[in-house]
Amino acid sequence: MVETATIYGRRILHGITRYLRSHEPWSVFLEQHELGADPPPWLHRWKGQGLITRVMTEEFAAWLKKSKLAVVDLNDRIGNAGFSRINSDDDAIGRLAAEHLLDRGFRSFGFCGFTHELWADRRRAGFARRLADAGFECAGFDSPWVMSRTASWERQQEQITTWLAGLPRPVGLFACNDMRGQHVLDACTRLGWSVPEEAAVVGVDDDALLCELCDPPLSSVIPSSERLGYEAAELLDQLMRGEVVDAADRFLPPVGVFTRQSTDVLAIDDSQTAAAVRFIREQACQGASVADVLRAVPQSRTALERKFRKYLGRSPQGEIRNVQIKRARQLLAETDLKLDRIAELTGFQHPEYLSVVFKRETGQTPGQYRRSALAAPKRS
Repeated sequence: MVETATIYGRRILHGITRYLRSHEPWSVFLEQHELGADPPPWLHRWKGQGLITRVMTEEFAAWLKKSKLAVVDLNDRIGNAGFSRINSDDDAIGRLAAEHLLDRGFRSFGFCGFTHELWADRRRAGFARRLADAGFECAGFDSPWVMSRTASWERQQEQITTWLAGLPRPVGLFACNDMRGQHVLDACTRLGWSVPEEAAVVGVDDDALLCELCDPPLSSVIPSSERLGYEAAELLDQLMRGEVVDAADRFLPPVGVFTRQSTDVLAIDDSQTAAAVRFIREQACQGASVADVLRAVPQSRTALERKFRKYLGRSPQGEIRNVQIKRARQLLAETDLKLDRIAELTGFQHPEYLSVVFKRETGQTPGQYRRSALAAPKRS
């Protein structure tokens, strides 16, 4: 019972399919439906053995416990209902969105979400917590998500527009999903704001069709939804075989951010510093040094250091390392490349030096980081 109407649900189904291709096949029944649909009437007469579901209510949970079905719960709208559960790490999604906007130099922030939605609240909490760690606050706006409770499109957009108008610019905006991101971008257009220069917007789900329909195209955090589907199928397989599994909730971290035009900016009002940061982000993984930065953007080293401390809170060399380590983390988490190749791709001459810098910056060795990224994080 996974919705086919959202990109998140479809990617979960891709993950389930990938698991089944490499294991003993199941007899699978999938009924097309939207997120939030009620359990189908036929389920009470169904003679199946196991269920992967994104649908969960207290009443449905009570029936499932009586049914004796093996159940893997993927719902993110209510708390743990007493089944093995896997979710995207919404807190980490929020933190990653905050880092994405902080890296672009923003100092004013807003979150646009949906009222009384657990997944959206978690994303907001992670976003606000990461900003607080950096010394910033976050303005917020919420309105109902379920269509029967929402105001008309025009009324809703008027409310978002009014909220945005009260925020200081330039502002970095995090929308709880891509649909909400489209709402925010529309409101920016109504205000006559330039995106991304006056307002940068990042959503969640990386729904390529929706993101590209936005004007400008929407940057988006990419959840590990396909991996979630794969691990859900693996877990259900274990449960149907009668194996004892860890009952703790599993939370899978996001893959990264797909950067499109809506955040392709540096919120720095000094043209030389913005050019220097842009050069570093384009060239750091090719082995660029601070001397290379000074040749590309001529000024004194003292002035460059002072401006980087003012706008980014770190030195030019610190920004180079930041870009390199961020890329190394991505390659460790998403590929099986060996460390010497990763060192080449991130601008380090020797893998040993990459290991030293990586441990200093992250507190983990590259091997430890890769293992933790591949294993599903667990929280009670």
